Amino acid sequence: MTSIARHWPLVAFFACALALGVAHAFETFGHLAPCELCLKQREVYWAALTIAGVGAVSRFTPLKLGRWVCAALGLAFACGAALALYHAGVEWKFWPGPASCSGGQGAVNTADLTRLLQGAAMAPPSCDRAAWVFLGLSMAGWNAVVSMGLAAASLYSARATDR
Repeated sequence: MTSIARHWPLVAFFACALALGVAHAFETFGHLAPCELCLKQREVYWAALTIAGVGAVSRFTPLKLGRWVCAALGLAFACGAALALYHAGVEWKFWPGPASCSGGQGAVNTADLTRLLQGAAMAPPSCDRAAWVFLGLSMAGWNAVVSMGLAAASLYSARATDR
């Protein structure tokens, strides 16, 4: 068993925390409001963070959960990759997004916040427009790449671990 497989739940925990931190930093400092599909992708990371936390703590108990935790992480990250690929496809106009995700702008400013506090209705960001692109991939595209890597590492660890 490799060292990474033995410690995978802890590594996955920190990977999830980092992914969520980056998403919140783009929202807070980049002023990029998340669309509905972005928020659903974050939910996957929150679920995986919980699974990884259980796995990391279970190492100190007589329970033999390592293989099951790694397999559950693999499934969670695979679901996250599928959701991110769906979102990237919506951005590329390969297929339509959810009807509830056809809002307006993707940035939040103080004027928007003032109108919201005064009771004005605000349109949520649209899922079919990438708010940020790097090397030709949107945040959803990068999330798909990262999630596929995390899923592969999780499934490798599930096979390699003896607990």
